[in-house]
Amino acid sequence: MRLMRKTAIAVLGFLGISAIVGAVPLILHPSGWPGLSLSLLEHSPFHSFLTPAIILLLANGVSSLVVLWLTLRRQPGYGWIVAFPGCVVSGWIISKTIMFREVAWLPYLYLSVGLVLIVLGVELTRSTSARAHAAAH
Repeated sequence: MRLMRKTAIAVLGFLGISAIVGAVPLILHPSGWPGLSLSLLEHSPFHSFLTPAIILLLANGVSSLVVLWLTLRRQPGYGWIVAFPGCVVSGWIISKTIMFREVAWLPYLYLSVGLVLIVLGVELTRSTSARAHAAAH
């Protein structure tokens, strides 16, 4: 369980920090920059990168760091809480891929991050429940 928790902490830190690092430039430059054209948003409800960047910042960046903090504090039920950002980033990547109609290597990485967090969250919950059950008997 210790390895799973440490892995969750590392993955949550990576997700939170990388989401913030990715969102801030888009908030500052919502019309894109060389290599990131507004044409990517053609099949989306967005007209600039500002709204997606704010969503990225809050949903993937800030929420992952909050869950990281709760995991460090061993908040009761933190296993399920660890799975939450995994679900969020997986949904984000799937939606982004559908809207951009483009697949590159980076979405595969973040989809993997999401799946790892989901699995870790479920396993942390199961192992915590098993320890509690064993202690009760």
